[in-house]
Parts: sequence; C-alpha cells; structure tokens
Amino acid sequence: MSFTLAVCAEMVFRDQPIVERVRRIHDLGFAVEIWDWTTKDLGALAATGARFTSMTGYVEGNLTEPDGAQALLRTAEQSIAAAARLGTPNLNLHGTGLGPQGLPVCPVGQVTGAMWLAAEKTLGRIAALGEREGVVFCLENLNTAVDHPGTPFARAADTRALVRAVDRPHLRMNLDLYHAQIGEGNLIELIGESIGWVGEIQVADVPGRCEPGTGEIRYPAIAAALDRAGYTGVVGLEAFASGDSYTALERFRQAFTIPAGLS
Repeated sequence: MSFTLAVCAEMVFRDQPIVERVRRIHDLGFAVEIWDWTTKDLGALAATGARFTSMTGYVEGNLTEPDGAQALLRTAEQSIAAAARLGTPNLNLHGTGLGPQGLPVCPVGQVTGAMWLAAEKTLGRIAALGEREGVVFCLENLNTAVDHPGTPFARAADTRALVRAVDRPHLRMNLDLYHAQIGEGNLIELIGESIGWVGEIQVADVPGRCEPGTGEIRYPAIAAALDRAGYTGVVGLEAFASGDSYTALERFRQAFTIPAGLS
C-alpha cells in the first residue's frame, strides 16, 4: 500500500468528544483530518501525537468579490498559524464560503467569465501565500445536486481548470471522489486527467456518504487506478460510518490495501 490513509474526525465516533475521536483514529494507525479549526483546542489535538493531513484553510471569504477575497486571504493567514500547531497539514479551500449544513454563504446561480478571472487572481494570491509560508492549499470539488447547491466552481473539472491556470506548486486539487461521482462520474478517467494536479484524494461511497463498500463505487478499482497513476499521497475517508465506526475504518483500510500483483 503506497497511500497515507487518513480519516476525518468530524464524521466518525460521533458520540465522543473530538479529542477522543482523534486518539482513536490515531491508535488505529490512521492520519487525521479536521474541518473548522476555530472550534477546536489545537493544543489538546496536538498532544494526541496524531499526524494531521488536512484542515479547513480559511474562516470566511470567497474567490470572486474584492471584499470576499480579502477576507479569504486574511483568514487563510490565520489558518496557516493554526496549522503550524498541528504539523502544517494541507489547507482546504472551496469555491465559496460554506455555512451551516455545507450551504454556500452566497449562493451563485451562474458563474460568469468575470468570476472565473477573479477566482484565478485570488487563487494566485493564495498560492503565493502558500509558497511564502511553506504550506499547500487544496481546492476541493463539491457536488451541487445533493450537498452543496449554489456553490460555484464546484465540479472537479472546474477546480482542475483553476489549479492549472494558476500553475503554482502550493495550490493543488483536493479531488473528492464522493462529490465527483454525484456530479460527474467516470472516476477512473477523471483520476487520469487530474492526477498531476492532485494534492489529496477524499472518498466516501454513493449514495449515503458512508464508508467504501456501502454503495456503488468500486473503491478497490479506484485504489488500483491511483496506484497505476503513481499516486503516493493522502487518501482521506470523509464519510459517515454506516454502523460501527471501527468497522467502517477497517472497510476503508481494506478497500485501499492493494494485494501484490493486482495494481
């Protein structure tokens, strides 16, 4: 197995405090991902000894409006300081700020050419900030059909286009295959087209957003495709447990453990 397997602590062991969730994930041999760092005791999380691979890289803002871009840059700088306390994990971005239940703060009906150009400019500034501070920002694709209606630049094709246009090593894609299956499908081809721009892979099954093996995606085939493409980075489980969290994490591990000779 050539991947680093990580688990989002927001979505498993949900009857436990976040620090205990992190301990359990770490004890099971996985790296850890979190969302909003502002709601966490970062010192307590760091004291668990866990390896953190991803966290939300901004608090507010968007890619297209002058005031929104300034807020994004300002809170991205704050996020860099927070990330340093956890070993500098990748910092996750979205096409716009997300509010409760993952809904965009300012929904967008249609993305214009001017918005594309503004987003590219803002992300160029983000990439320069990442280069200066030695961190990587990852722009995540989302789905608008089920979880995040009204989010601009949502498809993986959109995030890839923006990352390619900026073309800086400190801005990468967070290729979320759960969202991509809902929004685009054709995942193995999508991996091949995108792998050169990917900073992280995230996974959950469809429908239901639970662990691999609970839906329609053949994740062992995805694992083999990633291996053939030479990917050796993080694969993060951003999924709810369909039942017991320990079982869900073991199913995730099995789906991304490639037997010798099958890749």
